[in-house]
Amino acid sequence: MSHKPILVALAVGASLLGVGVGGCAYNEALGRSQFVLMDDSALIQQSQGAWAETLRTQKVSNNAAQNARVRRVGDRIVQAANLTNRHWDYAVFDDATPNAFVLPSGHMGVTTGLLAIAKNDDQLAAVIGHEVGHVVARHAAERASTTQTTGLVLGAVQSRAGDYGQAVQAFGGLGAQLGVLLPFSRSHELEADRLGVDYMAAAGYKPSESLTLWRAMAAGRQSGTPEFASTHPSDQTRIAQLQQYIASRGWN
Repeated sequence: MSHKPILVALAVGASLLGVGVGGCAYNEALGRSQFVLMDDSALIQQSQGAWAETLRTQKVSNNAAQNARVRRVGDRIVQAANLTNRHWDYAVFDDATPNAFVLPSGHMGVTTGLLAIAKNDDQLAAVIGHEVGHVVARHAAERASTTQTTGLVLGAVQSRAGDYGQAVQAFGGLGAQLGVLLPFSRSHELEADRLGVDYMAAAGYKPSESLTLWRAMAAGRQSGTPEFASTHPSDQTRIAQLQQYIASRGWN
């Protein structure tokens, strides 16, 4: 049985990964280099379209106090993160599921379910700080670049594997997901946690309230997905690492 197709596929994969070396850039906020091939302007344009579609298809809350609260806390965090070079839009969505999201274009959404859990502005700042951390870290561009490259490598393997194509696809797809994409996403979440509390502290909020918020989120979550197969770190991992980081900075 010849292994030539697999060897050729590995060579192609290595050459594709080698191209990515030119896409490495140092992110000072993270203290590490990132593999980024995606253009920020393209991501921002896509984000603007996604935001418009979200506003069109989702129920936006007209609660003036809730919207003012998100805007007030958001503006303080954005200033602390030195992201005032772009216009920021905020919206509260009438949804009982606790959630928040940010787009590279400077658009942020928070659900009424999340506002019900965040009992004070410090806890809301923990969520908004986390989301702003994703923007500073350029996680969207990094994630898109990694996903795109992984898809190219798998496509090359599958196209050149001949009779082994189906087997490689079954194993390779799952291996890429569990071995590269999901853990990478978990590391992004933990990085955003750390940046988030940095911005909380700089904005005058109490970093330890982030622990209270994540514990409340954990108490209300009912998920049996193990950490190794999840795009987010387990609640226990997140809280433990965040607690250690806050202690190391001498915050309360």
